[in-house]
Amino acid sequence: MSDANKYARLRPDMTPASMTERGAGYLPGLLGIEIIDIAQGVLRSHLTVQKHHMAPNGFLHAATVVALADATAGYGTMAHLPAGAQSFTTIELKTNYLTSTDEGVVVCTARLEHGGRTTQVWDAVVSALQPDRSERRMALFRCTQMILWPRA
Repeated sequence: MSDANKYARLRPDMTPASMTERGAGYLPGLLGIEIIDIAQGVLRSHLTVQKHHMAPNGFLHAATVVALADATAGYGTMAHLPAGAQSFTTIELKTNYLTSTDEGVVVCTARLEHGGRTTQVWDAVVSALQPDRSERRMALFRCTQMILWPRA
């Protein structure tokens, strides 16, 4: 593990099922976001495109893409909180859109780029899953999370 990620270790109690369940009743659950894989420094999720994910122009709403990427990076942060940390909050996010979709499954892979004591930086790629199971990149996302510690 690099020095840039020395504080961010995957918590053994975090599983895809427990993380998906944690979102029930909240925005990730309402959007149908499911965590599909978790490993040291990486978290993957997906959602199946439905009408409520769409913009009136017939394409996937930009906010759906941001919500998927931000939730994926957020779950990644939660699963890699430094020992003793209480929580986290997003302090910056940026998305570059490359294309869109109007059907199917959208997947997100988030990777930890910096796992420090006070901040984590996650990069994510949002892709449309193709019929041959390949992924067509739709958006690139970067998110900075501030680690929250208990007050003294």
